[in-house]
Amino acid sequence: MSFRSLNQKFFLPGSEIVMIFGMVALCQPWSLLLHRYGLTIIIVGLVGFIITSHIGPGSIGTDEDVSDDVFDVSDHREGKA
Repeated sequence: MSFRSLNQKFFLPGSEIVMIFGMVALCQPWSLLLHRYGLTIIIVGLVGFIITSHIGPGSIGTDEDVSDDVFDVSDHREGKA
C-alpha cells in the first residue's frame, strides 16, 4: 500500500474528523479543557487537511505521461516549429 493511497483512505478523512471534533469541543459547555483547546484542535485539523489535500492520488510524473503534440511558445521562438 503506497503513501498516496494511505493518504486518501486515512489521513485526509482523519484530518476532517479532527476539525469536526474541534468544532464540537469548542461549542460544548461541559468540559473546560475541551473548550479551552477547541480552537487549537481545529487549527491542527486544518493544517493536516491542507497538507494532505496537496498530496494527489495520481502517479509521479514520468516521461510516458508527457504528450509530444503540445505546442509550446518557447519552441516557436527558437524556430523549432
